Amino acid sequence: MSESQKIVPHIWFDKEAVSAAEFYVSVFPASQVTSQTTLRDTPSSDCDLVSFVLTGYAFQAISAGPMFKVNPSISFTVSCATTREVDALWEKLSEGGEALMPLDTYPFNPRFGWVQDRFGVSWQLVTSTAETAGKPSITPSLLFTNAICGKAEEALHFYTSIFRNAQIGPILRYGPGQAPEQEGTVMHADFVLENQRFTIGESALSHDFAFNEAISFIVHCDNQGEIDYYWERLSAVAEAEVCGWLKDRYGLSWQIVPTAMEEMMRTGSPEQIARVTQAFLPMKKFDLATLQAAYAAV
Repeated sequence: MSESQKIVPHIWFDKEAVSAAEFYVSVFPASQVTSQTTLRDTPSSDCDLVSFVLTGYAFQAISAGPMFKVNPSISFTVSCATTREVDALWEKLSEGGEALMPLDTYPFNPRFGWVQDRFGVSWQLVTSTAETAGKPSITPSLLFTNAICGKAEEALHFYTSIFRNAQIGPILRYGPGQAPEQEGTVMHADFVLENQRFTIGESALSHDFAFNEAISFIVHCDNQGEIDYYWERLSAVAEAEVCGWLKDRYGLSWQIVPTAMEEMMRTGSPEQIARVTQAFLPMKKFDLATLQAAYAAV
């Protein structure tokens, strides 16, 4: 994990986490798989857990069964310096996938395309004068639809009130004559949490998808106080609290994870990893002291 990246997107796959990670690092420049382990004897049987970095941005993925399926409510915007870079990424990511918005020139960008790749993950590819050639940047993008359409601006203030080093950028709203979109709702906005950029938008169109556990956001915490802080402020669905996972008031999933646990799972012996796994499986909110004791047991 990048030392400066406190919030890490986590992608749930049925069985494809390792192959997806290997595919992505072959597509994006300056990318690599950073760790891989297998969690044994979980409710989903054995689960492959893989961490990888794409052009400097950290991700984590797990193979944990077919319970959740990735959808376009959360996509990843890839900003490139040139149309050639956009085209090259599009060619690779679209193979075996589906174009959600065809690669083309649009009023808002000279080269844009939105594609759902062969694994179901969605990518928005754009050109940006802020980027350096060969070093695209990746930004998680949230789309508020159906029951939460109209709540994006509220969410901007909610998230930036909880996370540190946070701010709200310019907000572009839908105007008159853009029906069925609702005038005044958020077409696009930037915001920053823990010095990391996100974007948000909403759509009044009927969509057959919404936030689910297939894409969540890991929040790395240095101590129990931090775990308690984020858990208390974010968790809004009691039945979704399991193994460090929670859902907020908008249905977005988060994992509140001690940084020390990440290190345990990355560097521990098979026996240590097994003990930590069995210790955290019954937990809702993680208890760091219990996890450390399980790791250190002889």
